[in-house]
Amino acid sequence: MTIGDVLKVGPVIPVIVLTDATQAVPLARALIDGIRVLEVTLRTPAALDAVRRIVGEVAEAIVGVGTITRPQDFGAAGAAGVRFGVSPGFSPELAKAAGDSGLPFLPGVMTPSDVIAALYAGFDAMKLFPAQQAGGVGMLKALAGPFPAVKFCPTGGVTAATAPGYLALPNVPCVGGSWLTPSEAVERKDWLRSRRSRAKRRPCARLADRKLRD
Repeated sequence: MTIGDVLKVGPVIPVIVLTDATQAVPLARALIDGIRVLEVTLRTPAALDAVRRIVGEVAEAIVGVGTITRPQDFGAAGAAGVRFGVSPGFSPELAKAAGDSGLPFLPGVMTPSDVIAALYAGFDAMKLFPAQQAGGVGMLKALAGPFPAVKFCPTGGVTAATAPGYLALPNVPCVGGSWLTPSEAVERKDWLRSRRSRAKRRPCARLADRKLRD
């Protein structure tokens, strides 16, 4: 899959932070009925073990890692069996490491200069991060003019309430959000809450389906 293919799978990509790898498979199974793409962030020591468990036990999941900030993260992610990588930012070093690894990569951008740098490195799909602080829907509308071929996955401050506004934009195939996996519910192993949170993505899915038909 290319990163563009990954972004088309569903309208919402849950951004998952796990401190206990044993939580990974139950959480993935709570989400997977309706959500196939899962992003596990490299923010904790448990992250790569969590990824390996999901890859090994939840075959339907398309698992990626987020918070890639160093070139060596690509090797560790690839060894864990992930299908794609996501970064909060962009650098030529990360672009080269992504190319060397063969792992589809979604670089993070916040400004027009970031977008230009990523375009020159060969990327036409990017993560707007942090989306809310970067200007949200207004910023994405502004970027659509000079960069009509670029697709964005806004992440950072996106909620179930604001996601439809983002998804209504032609340059937004999907959004990233942590509301599907609230940390307090994960710590309590409240998988039912994750299922209820998953249900909130249905209006987003209907909007995404209409975009594809149009």
